[in-house]
Amino acid sequence: MLILEALEEHGTLRFTQIGRIVSGISQKMLTQTVRRMEEDGLVKRTVHPVIPPHVDYELTPIGHSLSEAFCGVWVWAEKHRDEIERARRAFAEANGSKRRPA
Repeated sequence: MLILEALEEHGTLRFTQIGRIVSGISQKMLTQTVRRMEEDGLVKRTVHPVIPPHVDYELTPIGHSLSEAFCGVWVWAEKHRDEIERARRAFAEANGSKRRPA
């Protein structure tokens, strides 16, 4: 979802740009995820014949439609974030456990 969001918000990006935007993801995981998204038809990969090779990634129409579908989930999560945090704290207190990271 984070790669999808990055491409939706920023448009066409190079691999390293995606990695900077989606911080905390390993290069291996980023490579696997982008390849899977390309395989699924969500991302278009364009290789420019220059030295060094320049590769761009952009969402396809189906990728944009998936992004639109997720948009509702992102809006819902943002709207209810405080409630979810309160519920997590209450649960942790009631169960004597540490609160898990968000």
